[in-house]
Amino acid sequence: MTSLGPAQFHLLLVGTLWTLALSTVGFLFGGLGGLAVALCRTCGLRALERFAAAFIEIFRGTPLLLQLFIVYYGIGLLNISVSPWIAVSIAFMLHASAVLGEIWRGSIEAIPRGQTEAAKALGIHYWSRMRYIILPQALKISLPATIGFLVQLIKGTSLAAIIGFTELSRTGTLLSNITYRPLLIYAIVGLIYFIVCWPLSRLGQAMERRLSPVRSQ
Repeated sequence: MTSLGPAQFHLLLVGTLWTLALSTVGFLFGGLGGLAVALCRTCGLRALERFAAAFIEIFRGTPLLLQLFIVYYGIGLLNISVSPWIAVSIAFMLHASAVLGEIWRGSIEAIPRGQTEAAKALGIHYWSRMRYIILPQALKISLPATIGFLVQLIKGTSLAAIIGFTELSRTGTLLSNITYRPLLIYAIVGLIYFIVCWPLSRLGQAMERRLSPVRSQ
């Protein structure tokens, strides 16, 4: 049995940093993908709208754990060697693209159509309309849901342990096997998740209260 000391807490810190790194990569690149998906869903071109809708339905309609398996073993079938880090990053990016794309699609469509029609009447082309008129308002509307999804994404990183990626949960499992103190270790792991996620949850709630007048316009 190994006692719980500085070395074990250092491992937990490293696991926490990998959890945050995976969440950041998935959220940032998923955000770029989500913006593209949302624009495709609202562009008015039927083929792009159907493609984006199918993408969203596939990734929202299947468990994240299954997506991790498909990406990890699917890349392996192509005789391409990838580390668990790359595989889980791709899976999280695709998952985040679908979910954020749907969140932002709803926010874009929440903007009164009169604004788009007025911009068209003034001769403002599509990209300028989206950049200066629609997206800034849609961003405000979507902030609470976007922050809520980020919290879910951080907690979802625990699934990456299934394919061997050593993040916070897997670090906790390894330490539990070493120290034979599973209750204490998992309590500490749970506390770390809470410390990371609780401020974000409160921020999302605060943003929702603050931006509620925007939605009612």
